[in-house]
Amino acid sequence: DSRKLAHSLRAGELTAIYVPAQSTLEDRSLVRIRATMVKDMVRFKQRIKSFLYFYGIPFPPQFEKSGSHWSKRFMKWLGEEVSLQHDSGTQALKILVKEAEQQRQLLLEVLTKIRLLAGCEKYEKNIALLRSIPGIGLITAITFLTEIENIDRFENTDHFAGFVGLVPNYRSSGERASDGEITFRGSNILRTSLIETSWIAASLDPALSLSYNTYIKRMESNKAIVRIARKVLNRIYFVLKNKMEYVPGIVK
Repeated sequence: DSRKLAHSLRAGELTAIYVPAQSTLEDRSLVRIRATMVKDMVRFKQRIKSFLYFYGIPFPPQFEKSGSHWSKRFMKWLGEEVSLQHDSGTQALKILVKEAEQQRQLLLEVLTKIRLLAGCEKYEKNIALLRSIPGIGLITAITFLTEIENIDRFENTDHFAGFVGLVPNYRSSGERASDGEITFRGSNILRTSLIETSWIAASLDPALSLSYNTYIKRMESNKAIVRIARKVLNRIYFVLKNKMEYVPGIVK
């Protein structure tokens, strides 16, 4: 095996892996730490909810509406108005609330730093291009730019989709070969971000909305959104490759 690799290397048949610049790796770390902190914030909220359910403490009617949970009023209610029969239980709840509030402050701090990063010369123009695509916001744009660094490293959209992990899983055994669900290989960060973006894009972009409504007539919605994600990925490749803003199509 070593001899074969040496021959292939000498013949120029091997393609080296892409190594991002140190600055991009550090920018990527800042963006990734936000995603990690968002997951941690979800865990903190679940702990508080479990605590309230365990002691049978119901939410007041004003917080039953969707979107009212975890607002400033809700956090104030938790920290100042909710009390248990004994001080130890009340203090336990206060600690959980304080932990969630501290995490929220850290998230705001990280988001501020990411916005400053997005406004620098290195990313500003490309972020503007990406945000011209319906469904793509600041976080999705900076995530893609820090993860791929340079769109020119991809020969075509198929190569780009393979890197993201938005291609079918191929199985081959003897004379049998089949395509399965999307591959588990690729960038899980980009794939997850793209799928979430595609749900929004399918409701904002007329062409994508038409495609999605056509797909769901013959397949499940989660499979349909994967196909929409591939279309969004093609748009990302186009705007970055050609340095042109995306212009939504008109559906007649």
